[in-house]
Amino acid sequence: MTLPTEPIGSIPRPGYLVDGLGAFAEGRIDGDALAELQARALADTISRFEETGSPVLTDGEQSKPSFATYPLTGLELAPDGVVIPFADGHTRQLPRLTAGPFRYGTYADAYLRRAKALTDRPVKQAVIAASALSLIYPGDGIDGYSREAFIADLVNEAEDDIRRSLDAGADSVQIDFTEGRLSLKLDPSGGLLRQFIDLNNAVLDRFTAEERTKIGVHTCPGGDQDSVHSLDVDYGGLLPALFDLKAGNFYVQLASEAEPADALEVIAKHAKAGQRIFVGVTDPIDPRIETPEEVRDRVLTAAKYIPAERLGTCDDCGFSPFADDTSTSRGIAFAKIKARVEGTALAAEALG
Repeated sequence: MTLPTEPIGSIPRPGYLVDGLGAFAEGRIDGDALAELQARALADTISRFEETGSPVLTDGEQSKPSFATYPLTGLELAPDGVVIPFADGHTRQLPRLTAGPFRYGTYADAYLRRAKALTDRPVKQAVIAASALSLIYPGDGIDGYSREAFIADLVNEAEDDIRRSLDAGADSVQIDFTEGRLSLKLDPSGGLLRQFIDLNNAVLDRFTAEERTKIGVHTCPGGDQDSVHSLDVDYGGLLPALFDLKAGNFYVQLASEAEPADALEVIAKHAKAGQRIFVGVTDPIDPRIETPEEVRDRVLTAAKYIPAERLGTCDDCGFSPFADDTSTSRGIAFAKIKARVEGTALAAEALG
């Protein structure tokens, strides 16, 4: 048998691209020069992905400003939005929408099409969840643009983002839902999480059952600058609700969990028929490179709880969800991916 294995999304940008992004922000280079650097980084990323033996590739998010904010170009925004604190004390801040209507400035299929032009292998595409983007709407509202109108626009745009990637030939589309676990820190009652689930399902309801087999949801406790924002939140509060999402695939961080067996028990209890579970077997913020044998053993542990025909593997998270994060090298990222691919193959052999 074979077990599917997929990356999550981002790969650390090469130094010349990180420098180029800074130069562009300061007005020292123009958009054409930046695009040349991004194209160079993308070509190198695809080539190195292929060298790992990965059966499925991503564009490594080389051209995204971040996994969350790529759609926001051209909107009227203020910089003082929701602040996301990380365990090491650093923060990330979302922008705040100041006027409507809400429209994506960039759709993810633009990244997908460029990547597909460079490889014959399947390419998956990561998109940001509607629930994450809902956080840019201010709590005190916007004159002339109600929250209800914003949500209606957001659901339309999020659907379009997914559909455009499917139409462009994505092997699968992965919805990044890192705010799911974080929501339980912001609201331990679970009310905010339920709002997020309902909002994302409003998007997923617009796809057929067949289309949803190619749509997945990724959950993790955040990963930025070798830190996380919600690893201290008990997975038991998230996972039962997570599987209420009407998606076909679930990419679940597990390698960095202190007690992965506890999470696997909850997954086994709450995952629904037809949902495939991709378990995280490499930890992107740990500089140590896992061995293929370690990966194999993590898969075999998961197989005690999840039937092999519904099991797959992934990395816990993207390696650099924000473009300026240089805490992990490209070499380490690709070495971990290669270990995941080889270890998954060992596990498939052991499972017969």
